[in-house]
Amino acid sequence: MTEPLPTSPRPERGWLRWVRVLRPLWTQLRAAPLTIAFVVVLWVVGGATGSLGAGPSVHLLDQIGVGIPTLREGHWWTPVTSVLWCSGIGSYLITTLLLLVFGPLGEHRLGRPLTAGALLIGQVLGTLLGTAAVRLGIAADLEWTDQIKDHIAVGPTVGVFALAAAVAARLSVLWRRRVLLLVVLVPLVMLLYVGHLQSVCRVGAVAVGLALAAWPRRGELKVPRAVSWTETRVLVALCLAATALGPLVASLYADAAGPFASFSDLYYSHVPTADEVGAACEESARACARAHSVHRFFHSPGLLMAALVPGLLLVLGEGLRRGLRFAWLVTAVTELAWIAVLCWVLVLNYDDFANDGGARYLLELIGEALLLPVLMLALLLATRRRFDQRLPRRDLRRLAAVVGAALVLSCGAYVGIGWLVRDQYEPDATLGALLRGLPSELLPPAYNDLVPDYPIAAGGTAQSLEIYCGVAFWAVTLVALLLAFRRPVVHVEAEDTARARALLTEHGGSTLSFLSTWDGNHYWFEESGRAAVAYRVFATVALTTGDPFGEPEARDRAVAGFARYCDARGWTPCFYSVTPRTLAAAEALGWRSLQVAEDTVVPLAELAFTGKKWQDIRTSLNKAAKQGITAEWWSYPEAPLGLRDQVRSISEEWVADKGLPEMGFTLGGLAELEDPAVRVLVAVDADRTVHGLTSWMPVYENGEPVGWTLDFMRRRSDGFRGVMEFLIASAALGFQEEGARFLSLSGAPLARAERGGTATALQRMLDWMGKVLEPVYGFRSLLAFKAKFQPEYRPMYMAYPDPAALGSITRAIGKAYLPHMTPGQGVRLMRKLSA
Repeated sequence: MTEPLPTSPRPERGWLRWVRVLRPLWTQLRAAPLTIAFVVVLWVVGGATGSLGAGPSVHLLDQIGVGIPTLREGHWWTPVTSVLWCSGIGSYLITTLLLLVFGPLGEHRLGRPLTAGALLIGQVLGTLLGTAAVRLGIAADLEWTDQIKDHIAVGPTVGVFALAAAVAARLSVLWRRRVLLLVVLVPLVMLLYVGHLQSVCRVGAVAVGLALAAWPRRGELKVPRAVSWTETRVLVALCLAATALGPLVASLYADAAGPFASFSDLYYSHVPTADEVGAACEESARACARAHSVHRFFHSPGLLMAALVPGLLLVLGEGLRRGLRFAWLVTAVTELAWIAVLCWVLVLNYDDFANDGGARYLLELIGEALLLPVLMLALLLATRRRFDQRLPRRDLRRLAAVVGAALVLSCGAYVGIGWLVRDQYEPDATLGALLRGLPSELLPPAYNDLVPDYPIAAGGTAQSLEIYCGVAFWAVTLVALLLAFRRPVVHVEAEDTARARALLTEHGGSTLSFLSTWDGNHYWFEESGRAAVAYRVFATVALTTGDPFGEPEARDRAVAGFARYCDARGWTPCFYSVTPRTLAAAEALGWRSLQVAEDTVVPLAELAFTGKKWQDIRTSLNKAAKQGITAEWWSYPEAPLGLRDQVRSISEEWVADKGLPEMGFTLGGLAELEDPAVRVLVAVDADRTVHGLTSWMPVYENGEPVGWTLDFMRRRSDGFRGVMEFLIASAALGFQEEGARFLSLSGAPLARAERGGTATALQRMLDWMGKVLEPVYGFRSLLAFKAKFQPEYRPMYMAYPDPAALGSITRAIGKAYLPHMTPGQGVRLMRKLSA
């Protein structure tokens, strides 16, 4: 890692880090007197009425709780009074935690009057909407609503969820999406699996909160239309986690009555009750032995198998969060398998279901069972392009070997040792029976009824096999998956990447050569191995990432060598964003060229921000000093979590405001900040609020950085206005002190400085394209902004061999710059261009 400049704070260690983390929380609570007062009142009222243990007494509940019975009796005040009690000590603790999270946020973002109003209005309207929805369900003859018609609910969580929805709309784009997703998913999952009146009321409260958030800001509230790939992965992973945790939460409620509760056993297996064991014993001796075997299984470490499905989904969610294609494939296969299992259950029990409630009841069961996995599968298919990160083949082979070995050993132990102790089964086990019993070992207990008759363990060794074989296999499998998902995703050609990076560091290249280290590049090495070309292949076009790099003499030979390499494979080579030196080597081969960008280089040797032409820069530096804004250098992987979170939030806000995906290829994003060689300069104020940031890539010569190239630029929409000028000027002064020769403000695509002369027809077309794209991506405005730093303009070219392939090359460049463009975003882009 490059040593930080003197302005960087020293990393904090030990208890000082905890003090720094807890101090803002304490400050936030001190600034929320309304929240603190309400929490105190809640606990005092609960203690005074003896409700802290098991909740209000039956008599008190009838007077202060809300529900269809109390409203029918004319207790109109109960939607308000229900806010002052909770249903038990667990509810008190959870409610207090939610209040301490969203209360201070509300007081800060909305103000105290609106916070109190959102809490109270959400409580009243949420409970009224919830009870109304239950009455409608009863009228529509929905079975689960009939089970909760006598429920009486208390607790302020209804109002808290309304407040959370209202507050979420005022957060930054990144946290707005995440909090809104959680605020919607948590009540919805509780409704679908638990189905209590309180759950229904919370869903109504969320709707109220969203309405309250939108009403006063109808003209200003922006709906973010673009989501970065990283954030999409997080949101999909959260949805999958919700499907996993719903059945687990429902298992905590003995009287869960939600519409999905009928099939929650298939997600999370439940221990058979005494009545169920008794009914099985009345049926037959075989059924009785099986029921006792399952009951014994739940009082052993085999209990872990009950949560197999949620555990597997949570592990896969971590893989989705990291954007792994393998995790996406396994999740999609899991959802398909789940749909197949549910269909199998419905087919096996068709007659029983039809006799219990007729065709309508059967259709309701099919809808309840298949809705969730079908929706999750549809979400996976809709976002499939976002999961493009591939595990190295070595890791996949290692994972397959570990899982395969665990499967063979566990199955071999169950069958082999089981055969040796076959007299410990009822009846005595045969080899065929043990083989038929393997599915019961590898599936959760709830699936045992779907497995053909298998031998029931009676002796100690047989019972150990029954308990531990499946647990051991899945423990190894889930840990191996999690470790594979958590392992950093490296370039597929890791050896070539390391070799290319060594060449770049030792000999250097152009101001954009560091882009060759980014993921997605392949590498071709010159015959002597002293120069390399980074490239990407799109259809039949091999598009290079800048100039060849390495020893100067070898770079000149690399152009012709790479052309021969591409010709042997049927590719059309295209050198993109190259300097005049590479252009001369290409023109010697008879290639054509176009100017595609303008590099802007600021010499640092005699840089001084004096004179009239530097007035804007001096103004930004002076304003920053007056407002207490300072520039800090960080290596992004080692930056504090709070700072990284703000950077992600600012980036997500930028993407959402554009309404279009981030560009790639020669324009870096958050992923490129993770390189330790990249230095990040952050503008922060006294409250540690990030106002903007820039990232700088090294330009090497003889193993040392001699210059730096600007890459990533973001600023907070409501932050210090001159933050970019301040950051670039601060970076220039800092690099000058370190002895760097220059800094490059990077190339501005589809923009060029006026040099006179006659442009070709193709060059005029590119100029027109830059003009058309200006309202969307602002390339020309970017070049004009860089002119404030009085740079030297250096043209960057595209060199290509065959004019007939220009159409294919243009499409390849479009795919390189906009790899994440969806059809909907393409339509929005065309609308903006036509406007």
